[in-house]
Amino acid sequence: MNAMDAMHWDHETDVVVAGSGAGGMTAALTAHEAGLDVLLVEKTDRIGGSTAISGGALWIPLNSQTEAAGHPDSFEQVWRYLEQTVGAASSDAMKRAYLDAAPRMLDDLAARGLLHAAARTASPDYYPDLPGAALGGRSLDPVEFDGRKLGRHFGVLRDPLREFTVAGGMMVNVTDVRHLLAAARSLESLRHALKLLLRHAGDRLRGYHRGTRLLLGNALAAQLFHGIVTRGIPYWLRAPARELVRDSDGRAAGLVVVREGRPLRIRARRGVVVATGGFPWDAGRRAQTYPQPTGPWSMAPRDNAGDGIRLAEAAGAALGEGYASPAFWAPVSVLERPDGSRLNYPHLVWDRAKPGLIAVNDAGERFVNESASYHEFVLAMHRGRPPAIPAFLLCDQRFIDTWGLGLALPGGRPRRHLIEAGYLLRGATLQDLAATMGVPGEALRNTVARYNVHAARGADPDFGKGGNAYNRYLGDPEHRPNPCLAPLGAGPYYAVKVYAGDIGTALGVQANENAQALDASGRPIPGLYVAGNDMQSVMGGAYPGPGITLGPALTFGWLAGRHLARSENVRETLQTS
Repeated sequence: MNAMDAMHWDHETDVVVAGSGAGGMTAALTAHEAGLDVLLVEKTDRIGGSTAISGGALWIPLNSQTEAAGHPDSFEQVWRYLEQTVGAASSDAMKRAYLDAAPRMLDDLAARGLLHAAARTASPDYYPDLPGAALGGRSLDPVEFDGRKLGRHFGVLRDPLREFTVAGGMMVNVTDVRHLLAAARSLESLRHALKLLLRHAGDRLRGYHRGTRLLLGNALAAQLFHGIVTRGIPYWLRAPARELVRDSDGRAAGLVVVREGRPLRIRARRGVVVATGGFPWDAGRRAQTYPQPTGPWSMAPRDNAGDGIRLAEAAGAALGEGYASPAFWAPVSVLERPDGSRLNYPHLVWDRAKPGLIAVNDAGERFVNESASYHEFVLAMHRGRPPAIPAFLLCDQRFIDTWGLGLALPGGRPRRHLIEAGYLLRGATLQDLAATMGVPGEALRNTVARYNVHAARGADPDFGKGGNAYNRYLGDPEHRPNPCLAPLGAGPYYAVKVYAGDIGTALGVQANENAQALDASGRPIPGLYVAGNDMQSVMGGAYPGPGITLGPALTFGWLAGRHLARSENVRETLQTS
């Protein structure tokens, strides 16, 4: 009997997975499907992590649906695009491993009934004018999921962001929102809206705390969680991981978690997977690695504080190097509530690209293509000298009534509370608004005047708003000649401050093609795997297209589960010891 056999263990299993986002749940499911015993431990009281509150997109080039979606793809085309957008920020070996495994992962999970996603027929890569870019097919969305299938476990699934729901917890996508806003003008939209509202009313009457029609990242998390539940994989909530146990050879042999107030030693005969969501709420590491200024502006769950990364580092794992960015950026506005708490709102795809909005810095000048990707928008904030942090999104009355502005919803919804809280800035004239914003009035007037001249012509020679397929995809398809450009009209005018926020971290533990954590010399640490945002991004902190966080999370979770199943280090050894 060896020393590890003699050690006291409170629980034994083949694999223990820390974290219940896309990476963690996929690793758990894949290992289970291969015949291994698995335990999933989650720090919080909810399942789903960042995945459950995300947009849910998956960037998976070469998937089996691309041709049917109207965008046949090739390895050469994708590789050319990644060379342009990611380049040396990630190794060729890791990029190749991703492109090879991701389509197989998607087909495998679908064949097992664990995850179903549909390719977008129109969804341009974020840099559509670069060689190798695609206008659709590479990004997929999880299909709608009926939360009632989770039974009593539905209440355990993390809720989506409340700001992304309507009518007291009804999830909606872009198509739904457009129909809801047009319900008074279109019979088709009225039918669509009534169908949604009747379904939601039925859910609430049956006692559900929110709607059970699940979309976006909530549908993705729900599908994976449904697999966990139906396969009987045990999961522990409120069980934060505190220590990685290693044997005398340095192999990850188990995990110490705290459950019901006491530490429990869990033996993992095959290995440990850490997938705890990265470090966006670790203020110390954020200060060390993020460009300055930075602050508590993340959209990730606040419990994503770098636990898994610290565990891996204590076992000798090395962090990634040579990355383009330490995080995936998004402009975020912040509402200060009366109780002192803060509500962060991400300006991702809804308002910035629409016609009649501009972004300015504290000098009252434009500095960015407002319809660029959320990641590129924040890169432009950082490039300013000084950085444009905070910046302002600015619009007129017509725009805010039509499209809204952050937490200020469209359709004439009440906004006085947002103005009184200082979140929504208002001015009868541009001069008044400039004074409220604290920017030079003459500069702001000149900026708007110049923008208006060009917007009326449908072109933006200064920053190219609406100048490529991705920009126009997010604009107003009914507006001509440019779906992203319209002059600002008469006042009153509105603005919100936006900060250099993130939707998660890209800097993580260095790993190989099997998702094994690597030490400083590049050697795998036996038994230790990383997935999700605990793993160094295969995109190296670049952001080529929608879904480049969740696609790799699923893929490397899948690869970790498969490699664990092939490991030679346990049951056979135990039987002969």
